Formats: sequence, C-alpha cells, structure tokens
Amino acid sequence: MTPHFIRPPRLTPGSRVAALSLSSGFVTEVMNRYRAGVRQVADTFGWEVVPAPNALRGPDFLDANPQARTDDLHWALRNPEIHGLVSIIGGDDSVRLLPYLDPGLIRQHPKAFLGYSDSTVTLMQFLRAGVMAYHGPSLLTDLAENGGIHPFVAQGICRALVDDPSPFDLSPAPEWTQFRQDWEDESLQEVRRPFTPGDGWTWLQGEQAAEGHLIGGCLEVLDMLNGTPGWPAPALWDGAVLALETSNDVPPPHQVGYWLRNYAAQGILGRAAGLLLARPRDYTPEMVEALFRWVRRVLAEAGRPDLPVVAGVDFGHTSPQLTLPLGGRARLDPRAGRVTVTP
Repeated sequence: MTPHFIRPPRLTPGSRVAALSLSSGFVTEVMNRYRAGVRQVADTFGWEVVPAPNALRGPDFLDANPQARTDDLHWALRNPEIHGLVSIIGGDDSVRLLPYLDPGLIRQHPKAFLGYSDSTVTLMQFLRAGVMAYHGPSLLTDLAENGGIHPFVAQGICRALVDDPSPFDLSPAPEWTQFRQDWEDESLQEVRRPFTPGDGWTWLQGEQAAEGHLIGGCLEVLDMLNGTPGWPAPALWDGAVLALETSNDVPPPHQVGYWLRNYAAQGILGRAAGLLLARPRDYTPEMVEALFRWVRRVLAEAGRPDLPVVAGVDFGHTSPQLTLPLGGRARLDPRAGRVTVTP
C-alpha cells in the first residue's frame, strides 16, 4: 500500500520560521552570513526567521548537548507562533538526537521542515511520523547566497511549500557552482559567485514511466542512520522514488556502489519505482562516468535494469538547488525526459 503523508500548512508572507541548529553550532562563527540569510529570506518570501532558544549558543555547547538541539525542535513544533522550520547548517551528528526525539510531536504538530545534508536524519523522522518534509536549502547556504537568493532556488521553494499544491515539472538549473566563497569575509556577501552554464541531466536507464512517493537524502548520513531506530521501516520504502545525493566528503564512486548494494540487500532497490541521483559534489568527469557504471552495475545485480534513473539532478550539495517534497509524489518519464512532482 502507498504510504500516506500529512501535508504541513503552506508558508505565506508573514510566516514565522524557526532557525534550528540540529547538528553543528558553526553559525556563531559566521553571524554576518546568518544575518544575510535572515534578511534575504524576509526579502524574498516575507518570512520572519526566529532563532530557536539554543540555536545560537555555539559549537561547544551544542556538541555537548544533543538534547538541547532536540529541545529546540520540540519547541518549534509545539509553539503556535512558529509556522515552519529551517536548518541553519548541516554537520555530522544529528543521529545523536534520536534518543531524545518525540516522533509523536511531529505528527501532532505538522509543520514544514526544510534542510539537507545532516538534516537527512530529521527529514526521515518526519516521514516516519507520516508528515511530508522538504529536502532543500539551509539558511547559511542557498538562502544566504552571495548576491541574493538565486531565482531557481526561490522558484523551487515556492513550488514545494508556498504555492497552492499542484503538480509541477522539475527542470535542470540554468547554471551551477561549487565555488567556495569565504563566509567569514562580510565584504564578499554581495559578490556573486562564478557559475558554470547548466549541462542538463542524464537518463541512465529505464524506458517506461513510473511513479512513487519521494524518499531519500544524503547517502553518507543515511549510512549513519541505517540500523538505528530512526531507520524507516520496509513499508516506507515500498514503491518509492529514491532521491540520493553525496556530500562534500566526496565519497568515491565505488563507495556509492557499496551503499546501493546495501539497499539491494534490504530489498529497497527491488521495490523502488525510480531513482533521482544528485549532481555529485566535486566529482571529476571521470568520477561521474565511474559513478554511472557503478549504478548500472548494482541495479543489474539487483535485477532492476528496468528502473528509471535520472542523474545529475540539482539537489543536495550543489548550488542552486531544488527543493524536493519528500513524501510527495514523483513521476519519472524517461521517454519524455520529464520528472513531475506533486507536493
């Protein structure tokens, strides 16, 4: 049976959005960047960003107090004056929040949660609670983009969690960048990063259109989550369109293949409807080709040469990035070259 997910209320001008430090407390080292994100979110969407009680207490405190980070999530869910939630930045230890997390609060108070990277842990807990969640920019990344939020990012956020929900086609970014700007240098905040013209997507395999609910996130973080109580039950993967991305740790192509073999062993690939692979961060062209070979190889091993797969999709650790409504429906049509999402 297809899982059912609650759609959180849409965000509108005037919405108050809680800024959460659920993993790293790095934000206090780049407060000018934080202020830029707050300002640009207000200018673009009309939302008021409100820091959660512990969000700005610094990396040492937050590292030592995973329960305080969880308390912030609970506070944002319970607080009737908070309408949405956004991750400030990722990290590598949101899995430490699981012992303190009350999943019932997510279902009792469904609110839009936006984030990626280490936020994969929290995104998955929303799906486990039966609530849609949004794989998209964090406050310090694309929302604080140098020179303003990219129109591609703004359009993606609006379609996913602002506009009246209706199907829309994902599209390749017209340009992209992985250029690292110095966030500590406030003078660079209004200096636009160099971009490369977009190169579209690559359809790796599959001929027939397929549809399912979106689920996924950062592969490295999913690997940390795998085997814990926060890992989704098998039924949550059934008939899903997997959306998988890699981080700036730059895992080699064979490692991605090994992770996919784990998904094959769990039966996830055998029951999947489709696969979206993100543009891999900091890969050379040779690494990209090796990745494609590994994906095809593992799917062949799993008996899924029919699975529609599109690669190089603009989400995760790339800029500008799409916002994917996890729990929403996605339809992959290889012949038409279309990916249609219903948020």
